[in-house]
Amino acid sequence: MGKETDMNKITHILVLMCGLSLFSCNNDIDTPKEFNADEELLQLLEEKGQGKGLAFFQLPESTDFSSIPQDPDNPLSAQKVALGKLLFHETAIATKPKFVDNKGGYSCASCHHADAGFQAGLMQGIGEGGEGFGVSGEGRAAMPHIPEDSLDVQPVKSPSILNGAYQENLLWNGQFGAGGLNKGTEAQWTEGTPKAVNHLGFQGLETQAIAGMTVHRLAIDQWVQEDAAYGPEFDQIYQHLPKEERCNIETAGLAIAAFERTVLSNQAPFQNYLKGQGNAMTVEQKQGAIVFFGKGACSNCHTGPALNSMSFHALGMPDMPENGRAGIVPEDVQLGRGGFTQNPEDNYKFKTPQLYNLKDSPFYGHGGSFHSVEEVVRYKNQATPAKSEVTGQWLAEDFKPLNLTEAEIKNLVDFIENALYDPNLSRYVPEVLPSNQCFPNNDPMSKQDLNCDGV
Repeated sequence: MGKETDMNKITHILVLMCGLSLFSCNNDIDTPKEFNADEELLQLLEEKGQGKGLAFFQLPESTDFSSIPQDPDNPLSAQKVALGKLLFHETAIATKPKFVDNKGGYSCASCHHADAGFQAGLMQGIGEGGEGFGVSGEGRAAMPHIPEDSLDVQPVKSPSILNGAYQENLLWNGQFGAGGLNKGTEAQWTEGTPKAVNHLGFQGLETQAIAGMTVHRLAIDQWVQEDAAYGPEFDQIYQHLPKEERCNIETAGLAIAAFERTVLSNQAPFQNYLKGQGNAMTVEQKQGAIVFFGKGACSNCHTGPALNSMSFHALGMPDMPENGRAGIVPEDVQLGRGGFTQNPEDNYKFKTPQLYNLKDSPFYGHGGSFHSVEEVVRYKNQATPAKSEVTGQWLAEDFKPLNLTEAEIKNLVDFIENALYDPNLSRYVPEVLPSNQCFPNNDPMSKQDLNCDGV
């Protein structure tokens, strides 16, 4: 009787899987334990899928432009994405540095490169004024002669551009993007600051890319307009604009944002599992996913294809420590959303980040103060704010002890670190740049680290 019951259960799960078009019926799923995990996980995904089931969590292919969220004022095209891919990595457009020896030495990818999961590989990303690369960005440091107040650094941990298409407002405080949650914040779009770019009316990725060109002193100079690999592309892509408006910071930023929208971690094991590869994740990772979508309540905030959300929460995480950081961190940055909106109710609230390829850069939280996924999981499991001023007035309602067991913590970490890990991000990196310069950095020390001759 017992064996018959087990077989009936196994048959039911196989029928369920095939009926959902999730798994091919010849997948190697060997044990009742794995069948039980699949059954429970499938049920959770259906419940959490907001009426769309498993499809709610699936990332599109990077060439499936019709399925990728995009700004209607910056429609995707293969030609625009290809141009943006080059410009994102192009060190030769760093032509307006504060210090002449930094000219042509850095790029957008200096702080968001594939080797670090499109993060920086550092607590603070360094653009101008940095030198070296190391293996995955961890070897970049400030040049000795650059004053701290002149160093081009990220004021918080550099967020990943991975899956950025699923963020209408960008950065930890959400300051970039004219729509979404920023409707009604127009008074904070101060002229003379990067936030003023919101007045152009674009979404977050486009706004950030355009603002970043100015902030990091990147320029579209005459050589870009005349270069055979760049000039004709701008003319073709923006042929609807007058000739004199086709090649500038704004159009370059729009191309970069178009590329960023296609940088999707759609080859991660969890994504393959959602597409029907039942053995793409281990039993332990499936158990971790069950914790994620169940007892751990992670999916209350981390949801959708990118496992992020456009929500801001105060979790009392530490700010960036002085020891180890490269440059100055302004006070308003440490207030998170409140530093932008100037609404005290928003103080200490930071945007929910996406969760793919986290282990490529060992700094977590807005301050980069955690050094492993496990540290963050244990922090949330215990739910004791590290920042004393973040009290009940601001503290997120869901920030409370989870009572996870050691086994549940281990499996949850395994799921986040490994099942949410796309091993092939190099597909988003060009083989060579039109300038033939080294990238993501082009300073002498980086050239040596990257084994790159460049020009």
